[in-house]
Amino acid sequence: MRLTIPALALLLGLAACDQQAANSTGNAQPPATASAEASAETSQAFQQLSEEMVAELWQLFPSWAIREGYYEVADQLQVPDDAYRKRVLNFARTFGRKFANLDSSQLDANASSDLALIQNFLSRIQWELTKFKSHEWNPAEYNVSHAFALILNTEYAPLDQRLRTFSKRMAQVPAYYGAAEKSLGTPASPQLVLAIQQNEGALSVFGEEVEQKLTQSGLSSDEKAQFRQRLEASREAIQDYVTFLQTRHADLEKTQEYKSFRIGEKLYEEKFQYDIQIGMSAKELYQRALEEKTRLHGKMTELADKLWPKYFPDEQPPESKLERISAVLEKLSQHHATKKTFKAEVEKQIPELAAFVTEKDLLTLDEDKPLVVRTTPPYMRGFAVASINAPGPYDKGANTYYNVMPIETFPDDRAESLLREYNSYLMQILNIHEAIPGHYTQLVYANKSPSLIKSILGNGAMIEGWAVYTERMMLEAGYGDFSPELWLMYYKWNLRTVTNTILDYELQVKGIDEERGMELMVRDAFQQKAEAQGKWRRATLSQVQLTSYFAGYADILALREEMKQKLGKDFNLKEFHEQFLSYGNSPVPVIRELMLASLQSEAS
Repeated sequence: MRLTIPALALLLGLAACDQQAANSTGNAQPPATASAEASAETSQAFQQLSEEMVAELWQLFPSWAIREGYYEVADQLQVPDDAYRKRVLNFARTFGRKFANLDSSQLDANASSDLALIQNFLSRIQWELTKFKSHEWNPAEYNVSHAFALILNTEYAPLDQRLRTFSKRMAQVPAYYGAAEKSLGTPASPQLVLAIQQNEGALSVFGEEVEQKLTQSGLSSDEKAQFRQRLEASREAIQDYVTFLQTRHADLEKTQEYKSFRIGEKLYEEKFQYDIQIGMSAKELYQRALEEKTRLHGKMTELADKLWPKYFPDEQPPESKLERISAVLEKLSQHHATKKTFKAEVEKQIPELAAFVTEKDLLTLDEDKPLVVRTTPPYMRGFAVASINAPGPYDKGANTYYNVMPIETFPDDRAESLLREYNSYLMQILNIHEAIPGHYTQLVYANKSPSLIKSILGNGAMIEGWAVYTERMMLEAGYGDFSPELWLMYYKWNLRTVTNTILDYELQVKGIDEERGMELMVRDAFQQKAEAQGKWRRATLSQVQLTSYFAGYADILALREEMKQKLGKDFNLKEFHEQFLSYGNSPVPVIRELMLASLQSEAS
């Protein structure tokens, strides 16, 4: 069964009631003892079952395991054919039944929330394979490169051992791509274009670098010969897949009989409930975003009117508030890095953000966890200007990578548009979001969570919501000295978060065209054309994910205000942040229940 957020709240409430009942039994010792024994047995059974599920999970999804830092299965590559999908479906159904047989009322709050995440995950797998079926229309799902790159570049073991692992895994690459071709039906156009681009980039993982490392290694002559044979076969398999996709693309261009990338209201609402988990429908969040858009326009109007005399001393402001806001933003956007200095400017700001967080005592930062700013690898390009790749809970000491798109390679007009979008003001917000105290910091904390389930079954709305929340939190704490220019740019950035939700819903459910989407982003949200074009493409490539920013942010902000009211003068912002992050990547409603349970426990 699928455990919804209201059901989770009830579950946690029942657990709390059971504990209160046990505490109030007075001399009725036998029932309390029996209850304690039952609870202990259920907790032990749940722990064992969870460990069994995770162990089988990594056997089924070795590439995911590698991303989490679990290298015991790194030499394996599952072939995505019908037999494999049948195994995955059986896994989800079998463990779904086993977990449903547990008496969840006997679990404590932390275990109950783990159970909720597990049930949602197992139900989502079944929905994905039987209803959504993206394996039939999204060729970008098939790409072996990321896990191979991690094996090659993460020093979890000596190079010779990693090369042997790399070699054994390569043996399955031809079968992998053969199965991918057979699995695909009629693809959607944006996903088809992305698959071609990223798999062409995948060839770089099997290029000169790995050959140089092989030459310098201590592998035997026979091992090196076998490695080179498999390497050539892998290159051929990837290139054959690219050619296969290019041929399909050319054929479908003639007929325009692509599968629609718009999934429609029913599938969208279902995916939203599995992915976001905030206790409201996608339609309700969309309506909330429309209201927030109006509110943000009001805030931006106030700041634009305040800044107008400073930047346009001899000009009358236009009557349209959107035109006034746009004019001031355009003026501020002229302050930006160059194509060649963009990545260096990103790197320069990271220690400045860390120093501010420490000075204001907003969070405890772990200085031993490395953050490496790098150019986005070719096999990951085409989706976002900046992103974070963090190590998983099994390899906590590995590098976290801050990926920055190679703007220096773009044509001048596109580069200038992006540089105006990510100007000197917005770059600061971007770095807060992606690095400190946003994604990088949150993911370091997630790896410290005692719950493995909460770390690996991460909720996107919580992860993205935290990054969005920190943008506002940092400015509230005085970052930027309360500069009206920075606040205006922050509101523009925050408006992007809100617009993401509106765009995603209207594109996937209401069926808007690109002209309407560009109007929404460029006119109503003041985005540069290149940014808007990139976001339109991203919205055609994914579904629901773009709503995670606003959904999580709104829930976290509401939770902070709720805790302020409950604690009054005892509320401490740093303590709130660290307790919130201690629960791993849980959905915000789950974290809320855990924080309230903790508060109640302290009061009793």
